Amino acid sequence: MNLDRRSFMKTSLAASAATSLSALPDTVQAAKKKPKTQPNPIAVSTYSYWRYRKDTKLPIEDCIDLAAEAGFDAVEILHVQMTREDNSYLQMLKQRAFVNGLDLCGFSTHQGFVSPDPAYRKRNIAHTLKCIELAYKLGIPTIRVNTGRWGTIKSFDDLMAAKGIEPRLEGYTDEEGFKWVIDSLEQCLPKAEECGVTLGLENHWGLGRTAEGVLKIVDAIDSPWLQVTADTGNFFERQYEQFELMAPKTIYVQAKTYFGGGTWYTLEIDYNRVAKILKNVGYQGYISLEFEGQESHETAIPKSLNLLRKAFA
Repeated sequence: MNLDRRSFMKTSLAASAATSLSALPDTVQAAKKKPKTQPNPIAVSTYSYWRYRKDTKLPIEDCIDLAAEAGFDAVEILHVQMTREDNSYLQMLKQRAFVNGLDLCGFSTHQGFVSPDPAYRKRNIAHTLKCIELAYKLGIPTIRVNTGRWGTIKSFDDLMAAKGIEPRLEGYTDEEGFKWVIDSLEQCLPKAEECGVTLGLENHWGLGRTAEGVLKIVDAIDSPWLQVTADTGNFFERQYEQFELMAPKTIYVQAKTYFGGGTWYTLEIDYNRVAKILKNVGYQGYISLEFEGQESHETAIPKSLNLLRKAFA
């Protein structure tokens, strides 16, 4: 009787184990297909504390302290806001963020490749390579890159009045411009891979003014080290349609707010809708605030954080 009972238990346990093992692959596949969602971490760009205003260019370290005080998860550094680039300063910023419990999550850089002058493009390639190295030293995993623009409208205020549309350089075509951008960015990719810094091409005027322009470049290069940085405030038409086009290749999001009225313009942005678009493609990355309004940052940035926390919860 005891023997029969032991045999029964062994048989039952073996059957149970076999059933569990046979079910395991399906469970794993289901987890891969439906990753557990969680709130997106909310960052703030140091640009939000400056906005290119006179006498408001706060040091990066002060912006880090203010971000921690406000309750952000991370900080994005605007490169042109930095006053130093020596390694001791970079490591101080990294430590400053660490002791405040913040990530340094993004590095917003400027470059332009839309020029028939090879020497001009070469200088901008060298600048981008330097920015990749700076991001690597700071422990930042991605930098924002731009296509650049024709430069036929000299004033940025005038460019914004024209909704980012400018005439081509006489004698040249957009197709030539796209080739210059693609060739230039391809020369930056080996350094990006070496440093583990993903380039995020932003919808930021010039040939990147539209989602179609951004994707034309990203698809042509077809590298995991060049993806998309999506800016919610840089589409004047087909706003959500264009954002949705870029969403599958988006690795970083910059989120504009305009409390007090925008510096150049004000857009109505439905962040619940933006969050849904990103959720549908499984985006789990950072949402980085770029406050671009007239209101004081002391009051507008906390309101912006609250808005984004609710939308991306």
